[in-house]
Amino acid sequence: MIILASDHAGYELKEGIKKFFNDENIITIDVGTYSKEPVDYPDFAKKGCAKVLEDPRNVGIFICGTGLGMAIAANRNPKIRATLCTDVNIASYARTHNDANVLVLPGRYMKLKKAIKIIKVFLTSEFEGGRHSRRIKKL
Repeated sequence: MIILASDHAGYELKEGIKKFFNDENIITIDVGTYSKEPVDYPDFAKKGCAKVLEDPRNVGIFICGTGLGMAIAANRNPKIRATLCTDVNIASYARTHNDANVLVLPGRYMKLKKAIKIIKVFLTSEFEGGRHSRRIKKL
C-alpha cells in the first residue's frame, strides 16, 4: 500500500500525486493534511510512519515545503528509512542501496511531472541486498 502524508506546504503536490494514482487505479491511504491550513509536519510524519509500518510491503510518500522536515521527523522512527529525493537517480539508489521505505518530496520546489517520474522509479526499484544489507543493519 502507498501511504501519502503532507503538511500544508506539500498539500497541492500530494493532491496531484493522489490524482495520478487514482487515474492509474492504484489505491493509496492519505493520512493528511487535507487542506492548505497551516499544520505541523511532525504530526503527519508520525501518522504516515505508523501506517507504513503496518505492513512491510507498505511505502510512504511524504511531502512538506522543502522535504527536510518530513525526512527528519520520519527518520526519528528507527524502522523508517526516509529519503529526500530530488531526481530519479537518487530515488533509485534510495531503494537499491538504502532499502528506503519512505520517499520524501519537496512540495515547494518540485513540479508534479517530475515528482511522478521520481515516484515511478522509487516504486519499481528493488533493494539489492548484499553489502547494502550489512550497512542497513548498522543503522
